[in-house]
Amino acid sequence: MTETASRPTLEAVAARAGVSRATVSRVVNGGDGVREPLVERVRRAVEELGYVPNQAARSLVTRRHDAVAVVVAEPETRVFADPFFALQLRGISKELTAHDSQLVLLLTEGRDDHARVGRYLAGGHVDGALVFSLHLDDPLPGLIHGAGVPTVFGGRPGWGDGPRNAVSAVYVDSDNRGGAREAVRHLVGLGRTRIAHITGALDQTSAVDRLDGFRDVMVDGDPGLIAEGDFTPAGGERAMRELLERRPDIDAVFVANDLAASGALRVLREQGRRVPEDVAVIGFDDMLPVAEQTDPPLTTVRQDIEEMGRLMARLLLRGLDRRGGEAGLGGAPSSVVLPTTLVRRVSA
Repeated sequence: MTETASRPTLEAVAARAGVSRATVSRVVNGGDGVREPLVERVRRAVEELGYVPNQAARSLVTRRHDAVAVVVAEPETRVFADPFFALQLRGISKELTAHDSQLVLLLTEGRDDHARVGRYLAGGHVDGALVFSLHLDDPLPGLIHGAGVPTVFGGRPGWGDGPRNAVSAVYVDSDNRGGAREAVRHLVGLGRTRIAHITGALDQTSAVDRLDGFRDVMVDGDPGLIAEGDFTPAGGERAMRELLERRPDIDAVFVANDLAASGALRVLREQGRRVPEDVAVIGFDDMLPVAEQTDPPLTTVRQDIEEMGRLMARLLLRGLDRRGGEAGLGGAPSSVVLPTTLVRRVSA
């Protein structure tokens, strides 16, 4: 057993810098009213001694934990298999790291996990929460409201009246409906007339918005040209087979995301349909690990997924800085909807 060195204290830093303990505390905790030469002396002493603030004591002064919960309303098997979540988490992590704040990842596998997440948030362990991939029947918004935790949502929330509506719905989203319209208009411009749509999971607003965008263009479209998917490759395969059995004459398909589009492409290839000669295919997301490596490379609607994560974290941190010790996000930061663009590759 080795003997560890004693941890430097505020008093030791104050002695090294030649200032009072109160001055060191104000500098370390980001307080005002300390002249710049003294601030520099304290910072130099902190570095020389290797002083690390006691987080519990610091929280009593700042009322901040420098930690943010990132709640993904999906099971871990989905989160770690879908590059969408990796990109969004990377954006969140970069922004939190830049502000010296820790990311606490919470996943929900079932109802027991919802209760666990609610208890954790209510326990005062974090300054706020970033929540995404919500489903329409998800109890998380109500639990978050009950916990009184400042929150930014990833994606437009879809609840209406009821207790969840009391949650401050600050969110970051992409123009899902506009991006879908642009994709379908591109297919129409290619001369395609029997255009199908494979939806995402329709208990999520992104899928509903993309379906609405499809219908905006295909106003008199055949309902038989719409098949429900679930944003996964297997769901794309299943929906593509269903469409080909129902309407073998389709000449184009707009798929709600790139992963499902990769599954649809596999089925088309298996059934001898050439892409894009026989059937043009467009996805949504522009996740490069997927879109550039499909056969053929995928034309898709690009949304900046990493930037969405970064903006979620930025909105939350700015709101926390303004709110002081009160619940909610100070200054009522506005929600953000990012534009989308069509990226043309080989498939359409």
